[in-house]
Amino acid sequence: MKRRVVITGVGCITSLGVGIEPTWSGLVAGRSGLQRSTRIAPGAFACSLAGEVREFTARDFVPKSYRKATKVMAKDTELAVAAAHLAVKDAGIVTREHAEGGGATPTYPPGRVGCHIGAGLIAAETDELSSALASSCGGEGTSDNAGGFSLRRWGTGGDSSGGMNNLPPLWMLKYLPNMLACHVTIIHGAEGPSNTLTCAEASGLLCAGESARVIERGAADICFAGSAESKLNHMGFLRQGLAGRLADTGDSDDASSVMRPYDAASKGTVLGEAAGILILEEAASAKARGRTPYATLLGFGAAHSGGAGLAILPDGSPNDGLVLAIERALNDAGVSADQIDAIVPQACGVPVTDAAEAGALRDVFGERLALIPLVTLAPMIGECAAGNGGVHLGVAAMCMREQTLPARLHAGKPAPGLAADASPTRQAPLRHVLVCSGSLGGQNAALVLGRAAS
Repeated sequence: MKRRVVITGVGCITSLGVGIEPTWSGLVAGRSGLQRSTRIAPGAFACSLAGEVREFTARDFVPKSYRKATKVMAKDTELAVAAAHLAVKDAGIVTREHAEGGGATPTYPPGRVGCHIGAGLIAAETDELSSALASSCGGEGTSDNAGGFSLRRWGTGGDSSGGMNNLPPLWMLKYLPNMLACHVTIIHGAEGPSNTLTCAEASGLLCAGESARVIERGAADICFAGSAESKLNHMGFLRQGLAGRLADTGDSDDASSVMRPYDAASKGTVLGEAAGILILEEAASAKARGRTPYATLLGFGAAHSGGAGLAILPDGSPNDGLVLAIERALNDAGVSADQIDAIVPQACGVPVTDAAEAGALRDVFGERLALIPLVTLAPMIGECAAGNGGVHLGVAAMCMREQTLPARLHAGKPAPGLAADASPTRQAPLRHVLVCSGSLGGQNAALVLGRAAS
């Protein structure tokens, strides 16, 4: 019999606040954290709104001896490290982080602590690339010697003035996607199974699923699981804009009028940045130390969409890979579609993506889908790409613990048969909650949460 896995700690950072409590409070209040971006110059892109995490520094969430390392952390890594710190505190466990200055003995031996954190395409900061690119223009090897980009000058250019030499010495260590899990494992002494998954929006849920499997088979007793990403930089905006996903927000300051999940008239999405790191723990071990879990992780499923994924479904065809992932998660959990009381989907506001996701949900739940409340988070925190999974799972855990559905923002008209319109916060008897997501690359993941045993 496989070991049961429960959620005992949630570390969450969004534009609504640093910590799961301020994020949850904002959701319950029906407040959006999307505002005019302070990092992108006005007019640089058609989308001027963003879900920024403000008044935040990673130095506040690492041991004093580790603060120098924050200089080589990209924003994605900073968010993950801080969220992991918050998750540890929330779970009431002791890790290597506390050993500084003669702290208490870690709750679990390092070899029994795993870590699986999803990451996205970490974009280099503009100022770090500017000097390197500027010194690579002109000279031999360009079509325009007066100012064109030169691969020769990007290399050595015959001397130390080459563009590549103007990158910070530890530039590569700042932008590798495995740096999120790397720093978390070092700080907390997680020496058990570890992995980084870079599957865009599905990353966090896939990581939670892998952590659950590791604990179930006895390879670890506890795992850091989740994801983080920030696309709030010029490269992130450019890529999403070229993909046709960003909304033209014009002069609007009202994000809820722009972000309209499952509405064919939606202008597109608004980017956010976020991290959600959870502590997944073997149920008997959590009980032995007197911890009451948020929820039990009952089932996990994953699959890949046909072709290249959601990006090639302009006709609104159902995302077949998401259907399979959800069905696998339900089967793994031993529950039927009729037993799901709420769903936390991607619901990003991009019409083609939302249509494919809605089609998948209809395939699984049929007419009953109209009666299942959807917890749509993008109008409040933005489309956080790889950061979605960990945050969505953390919010689902809060829904289970509080037996509450947070408010929904929506100024449009969702497609028929979807409970995604504007709604206030309300109490609800939640026995099983589904968290699911597709991704631009075609990866899909689904998790089923159940109430924690009393």
